[in-house]
Amino acid sequence: MFAYIVRRVLYAIPILIGVNLITFALFFVVNTPDDMARMQLGAKRVTPEAIVKWKAERGYDLPLVWNSKEESLFDKASRTIFAQKSAKLFIFDFGYSEDKRDIATEIQARMWPSLALAVPVFLVGLAVCITFALLMAFFRATYLDFWGVVLCVAMMSISTLFYIIGGQYIASKLWHLVPISGYAGGFDAARFLVLPVVIGVISGVGASSRWYRTLFLEEMGRDYVRTARAKGLSETVVLFRHVLKNALIPILTGAVVVIPLLFLGSLLAESFFGIPGLGSFTIDAIQAQDFAVVRSMVFVGSVLYIVGLILTDISYTLVDPRIRLE
Repeated sequence: MFAYIVRRVLYAIPILIGVNLITFALFFVVNTPDDMARMQLGAKRVTPEAIVKWKAERGYDLPLVWNSKEESLFDKASRTIFAQKSAKLFIFDFGYSEDKRDIATEIQARMWPSLALAVPVFLVGLAVCITFALLMAFFRATYLDFWGVVLCVAMMSISTLFYIIGGQYIASKLWHLVPISGYAGGFDAARFLVLPVVIGVISGVGASSRWYRTLFLEEMGRDYVRTARAKGLSETVVLFRHVLKNALIPILTGAVVVIPLLFLGSLLAESFFGIPGLGSFTIDAIQAQDFAVVRSMVFVGSVLYIVGLILTDISYTLVDPRIRLE
């Protein structure tokens, strides 16, 4: 198991390097430092002197990947924008935002509101979707199954933005049950998170439940299920003891990969509900054209996604003995 994990981690290193190189090319080759300076300074204050000053203050006056003006080979490679801005991300040195805030400190502080929102949505949503899918599979080819699928398709067709706006209007503006937006620390955060969590669960029920139903129905047609029924096992025992267990592998594919992404928060939910998480942090940085923050969040997202893939592979070995033997 240990050798398997080490091998998967080593496979992830070239992927992370490639993502970093592509991100660097998008930020500094397609969009040059001069373009970044013009966007930050605004049309009224753009002068050649202002651009030079802006680049010098933020370290964008260096060459991109190779500094031919330096004498030593180390300085030629290190005194560049790539070494100063992108290579440092590998040691999680994110630097500072355009308004001089420490990005690492902001990530640590905003991670917890994102988790407070995303973890309940993930856990409650997973339980609700699996239960609903099992219910439709148990009553397959009945009116309950038919209307359940219709409901799933209808919920899939509705935008998440509609759920957010509709939930805020009904629960907050009409009924005054919860605050329409905002956030507070400690236990007071619960009253601000109830509505976003409910909306997050409801918006994901349609697609996930329909997918899980398909997985369960596919497993119910296999030979081992017919053998279990021939032995006299009840349909409930077959569904929960055999079908659910063997459908865990594809379920884990979608579930475990999502776990690291919980740290990044929900972009729409955090923005509309005023939750100071990483999602709203990223949206605010994009709107403010804060490239340092956007670049850091792209890197963090890449790292977390690779961690999710590794966790998925590890979870496969726990639920499928064949993979463990291989």
